[in-house]
Amino acid sequence: MVLNTIPVKTDSAVPRVVICGHLGFAQAECEALFKGVADVEVMHSLSSADLIEGMQPGGKYEGAVGLLRHWNGFDRFGRPLIEALPQSVKFVSSLGAGYDMIDIGACKEKGIVVANTPGVGNDATAVTALYLIISALRRFSVAERQLRAGLFEASRVTQGRCDPTVRTLAILGLGGIGLRLAELVHAFPMRVVYHNRRPFAGAPAWCEYYGPDRLDEMLAMADVLSVHVPLRKETEGLVDEAMLRKLKKGAILINTARGKVVDEAAMIRALEDGHLSGVGLDVFPDEPVVNPRLLELPNATLLPHLGSISSDAQKLMEVRGLTNLRDLLLGLHVVDVVPECR
Repeated sequence: MVLNTIPVKTDSAVPRVVICGHLGFAQAECEALFKGVADVEVMHSLSSADLIEGMQPGGKYEGAVGLLRHWNGFDRFGRPLIEALPQSVKFVSSLGAGYDMIDIGACKEKGIVVANTPGVGNDATAVTALYLIISALRRFSVAERQLRAGLFEASRVTQGRCDPTVRTLAILGLGGIGLRLAELVHAFPMRVVYHNRRPFAGAPAWCEYYGPDRLDEMLAMADVLSVHVPLRKETEGLVDEAMLRKLKKGAILINTARGKVVDEAAMIRALEDGHLSGVGLDVFPDEPVVNPRLLELPNATLLPHLGSISSDAQKLMEVRGLTNLRDLLLGLHVVDVVPECR
């Protein structure tokens, strides 16, 4: 499958980089960024085997020193792929803030520096979370499904529908996305409380901090809990049965972070027995597979991991990722190098 081509060719004296995925919006920027800096090759396949084959002597990607991992290309850069890369590869620039799909340990062992694009998708992801909050509170998604099924009057009931105004949003992990969401819901206004290990330096006074010793207190007051923590070993299953049951009865859970941060089985039990009145999910533990039970539950608003997927956000992300790769090649300081590789 031909994805696209970037006509950036200079001469054999410059490095070679490979774009693994499809540049949807930043082809012109790519050409400008790498002119005189590197030859750019675009993969015409999304097969890791094709990438490795192309890296071999005489292959079209031979000698490549840097890779751009687009989220619409390779889903994972796992250990087998990383270990198969030739020693020439020194840099991986990945699009998106999350980088759990890249085996950082394997990269470090091979001396490969990894950069991501934190912050670029903050607004788009926060808007996604806002939609999920409104839809879950007002039960808009179930109403739309009924309308499409020809049941216009079936969902036009007041019971169970709530407005966000005067309700409390609890943010688990206030960072760039969480702060932007807080700004958006403040307009209703919603009360905003948050939990981090320590206060967030950029938080306005109306974002109320609840530290580790007051987490249970925060959960008990939350009408909506929105999850914004990165997926790491210590955060897998963080939102577990115990945490869910500490939420007030009828609360709503929103997750635009990573599916594995939430104990899915515990969440479904809480939905089925009414402890949670609804959920709004953009992420799932086994993407692209979605638990069939969630598809059956009417109080679940579901999206296919659309958080930062907008044309505006994607262009910014592509330009940032390309710029990171170019700057790494030039030996410049790149603030987006992930902490494990600094």
